[in-house]
Amino acid sequence: MKLSGWGRYPVVDCTVSAPRSETALRAQLLCGPAIAHGNGRAYGDCAINAANTISMRRFNRMLAFDPDTGQLVAEAGVILGDVAFAFVPRGWFPPVTPGTKFVTLGGMVAADVHGKNHHRDGSFGAFVDWIDVMVADGSVIRCSPDENVALFERTVGGMGLTGIILRVAFRLRPVESGWIVQTTIPAHNLDAAMEAFEGSLDATYSVAWIDCLATGSEAGRSLILFGEHARLADLHGNACRQPLGPAPKRKKTLPIDAPRGLLNGLTVRAFNALYWRNGLRSAGTRLVDWDSYFYPLDAILGWNRIYGRRGFVQFQCALPLAASRDGLAQILNEIASAGQGSFLAVLKRFGSQDSQLSFPMEGYTLALDFPVSTRCLALIERLDRITIEHGGRFYLAKDGRMTPQTLRSSDPRWARFAEHRVEAGEAAAFRSAQSERLAL
Repeated sequence: MKLSGWGRYPVVDCTVSAPRSETALRAQLLCGPAIAHGNGRAYGDCAINAANTISMRRFNRMLAFDPDTGQLVAEAGVILGDVAFAFVPRGWFPPVTPGTKFVTLGGMVAADVHGKNHHRDGSFGAFVDWIDVMVADGSVIRCSPDENVALFERTVGGMGLTGIILRVAFRLRPVESGWIVQTTIPAHNLDAAMEAFEGSLDATYSVAWIDCLATGSEAGRSLILFGEHARLADLHGNACRQPLGPAPKRKKTLPIDAPRGLLNGLTVRAFNALYWRNGLRSAGTRLVDWDSYFYPLDAILGWNRIYGRRGFVQFQCALPLAASRDGLAQILNEIASAGQGSFLAVLKRFGSQDSQLSFPMEGYTLALDFPVSTRCLALIERLDRITIEHGGRFYLAKDGRMTPQTLRSSDPRWARFAEHRVEAGEAAAFRSAQSERLAL
């Protein structure tokens, strides 16, 4: 069957299996180098193997929960949204969440996902107590920050290349309600946006939509959304009647691929101008439900079809704090000059991160979506060079087109990781289309 990531690029003709047991999974590893596949929400080709893609969606049980510590033990194929919908009514919330709830727990470990609270709480791996991993010889090893530490550190953020993640134990955070106190602050340029982030490092959550086509004195204008879990005393109106949040909303679906060329410089510029004006009108503080705050794009199922049949690629970089202002300004200037903006442009502040392979570093991360075209791919290569010149690196969970040279120039950790994979026998057992493309 043909598989792709969420970006629908690249597309690979794959042999896919869906084992129901560890015995069947172990037998599948004998069929040649494999990679685990979750719910297909990584953007590129990191969870695809042409000869042996192993779907983990049948490993989808929540196994145990400790209400004293908030520890949940679940199989790797459990969907994050199912965790949230099961536990928010009990007063618990995922400690870290990416921008979609349709990811699997195994994928969250493999990518060591970050969220809007990285500046305070770090990435998902900081809340993982242990992982069960099926390694190259078919045995299952439990690893943690205290046991089989080397395997744990290489698996968290290792993009599934150390083994098949079977089970995860991680800690949920207690919450009083299912509502978020959201404060929207318009920032009229990049300097104002960064000043707002730096002045609000005590906020639990922060994220900004950034207009990547604005120029002149408005270059980098942004709408920053700060968030806090609402306490019961913060609730009013409908929220008082439904303190743990409203019932899940009915989702809308984008039924067809958008026409080629719908997203172009003119339409994106018009969308960004309208979004900015609406943001100015909605500035201030209000209560929103957790689903709307954390997962606005999930409200439209199949939203990736807006980019058309050719799909899209995402560029996501992290820049060190000292170089962030200059690096972001150069990236935004390059995009505006090319006239190929992204209407899904997200800016976040990262905190410090001490880990072997995880993407974040203290500074800023910028994520941008571009429809696949020769011009856009050439633009992204220029953005790659700006990132490398400023000491930045790239997020492999969003990558579908980088070269080995780009990866090694930006992040030498992966060269060491590749060498260790050979020594440990992992390179012969676990491969993805991405790992082959990047010579990992």
